[in-house]
Amino acid sequence: MNEQNYKNHAQFVPLFHYVLAPLLLLIIIGSIVNLIQSMGDHERLYSAALIVALSVAGFLTAFFARTFALKAQDRAIRVEENLRHFAMTGKLLDPRLTVAQIVALRFASDAEFLALAQTAAKNNMKSADIKGAVKNWRADNYRV
Repeated sequence: MNEQNYKNHAQFVPLFHYVLAPLLLLIIIGSIVNLIQSMGDHERLYSAALIVALSVAGFLTAFFARTFALKAQDRAIRVEENLRHFAMTGKLLDPRLTVAQIVALRFASDAEFLALAQTAAKNNMKSADIKGAVKNWRADNYRV
């Protein structure tokens, strides 16, 4: 596995991002086309509407499965980084830090974590700026 850094840390799951999501989108488009073509034919209209509803439900299921997993991961990271900060300082992270900022801080090495957390809270840094400021990248290979 290549060493993780700011340029390559984003995770893409090819079967999800390049196959499932486009396929579900095409199914929705095809089902809508089928529904429009079925407007004059009352025998096909119900089936076509049902296919559209099922297609949208499938897309939403995939979307929410991904979103819920990321939210759960963000909560775990927030707790881990709070514990890390507490172990180093005896205090919890600054409450001004957002979840996105805390998630970005997870990549900072222990040597730069405290200063970067303080700067991020004081200057309200964006997560991309926090990740860009990390000099010694701490890889996270267990993310969703």
